Amino acid sequence: MSFADKVAIVTGGSSGIGLAIAQELAAQGAHVIITGRKREKLDQAVAMLGNSAEGVQAEMSDLADLDRLYAHVKAKHGRLDLLVANAGAGEVVPLQAITEEHFDRAFDANVKGVTFSVQKALPLMAPGSAVVIIGSTSSIQPGPGLSVYGGTKAALRAMVRGWVMDIKGSGIRINIVSPGPVDTASLRPFLGDQAEDALAYLAGRSTIGRIGQPEEIARTVAFLGSDAASYINGTELFADGGAAQV
Repeated sequence: MSFADKVAIVTGGSSGIGLAIAQELAAQGAHVIITGRKREKLDQAVAMLGNSAEGVQAEMSDLADLDRLYAHVKAKHGRLDLLVANAGAGEVVPLQAITEEHFDRAFDANVKGVTFSVQKALPLMAPGSAVVIIGSTSSIQPGPGLSVYGGTKAALRAMVRGWVMDIKGSGIRINIVSPGPVDTASLRPFLGDQAEDALAYLAGRSTIGRIGQPEEIARTVAFLGSDAASYINGTELFADGGAAQV
C-alpha cells in the first residue's frame, strides 16, 4: 500500500487512534491534515508528524468550522483523496442517569459531526477516493452505561448503508472500521475507578487474549482507504481481536 502524493484528512487526529492513523498515512507518503479542538495538542501532533502534515483547529459538529476546513483544503490542495472521520466522544452513563445534555452531546459528536464531515468532503473527492469512518464494537455489544454511545455508532452503520446508495456510481467508497478496546491514554480515564478489572475482562473477551494497539487500528484504516480495498464498499470491518464473535 502507498499513499504517495495523496491528500488525507484525519479528524480528531491530535491524539489516540486518530494520531496513530495520521502517523501511518504520513509514513506511507500522504500529506495529512489533522483536526483537533485544542491548539496546543494539535501543534504538538503536527510537530510529531513532520513536514508532511498540517493542523486545522476545528470542532467537527460545528458546520462553520467544517466549511473553513474544506475551504482550506480546496485552496491549498484542490482535492481530497481520503477522509478518516475519527473525531467523536463517549461517556459511560447508565440508563437511569442519561440526561438530555448527555444524549445531545453524544449524537452531535458522533453522528452529526460525521454526517456533515462526509457530506462536505464529497465535492473535493474524485473517483477512487475513499471515506473511512471510525465506529466501535459498542454498536453491537454496548457494555453497561454505553447504550447512548453504542446507539450513535449503530446509527453510523445504518447511515453508511444508505450513503453508498446515495452516491452510487461516483467511484467514492465509504466504509467503517469498528475497533474494540484500544490501549490509548484516554481508555483508563474512560473506564473509571474499575479500569484495571475492566481491562482484564475486555482482554479475556478477545480471542487473541489482549486489547488492541492504536497502530493496529491505523493499519486497518490504511488498508480500507487504499487502492488495495478498491472493491470494498459499505462494509463494517471489526478490528477487535475477534471479541465481537463471542
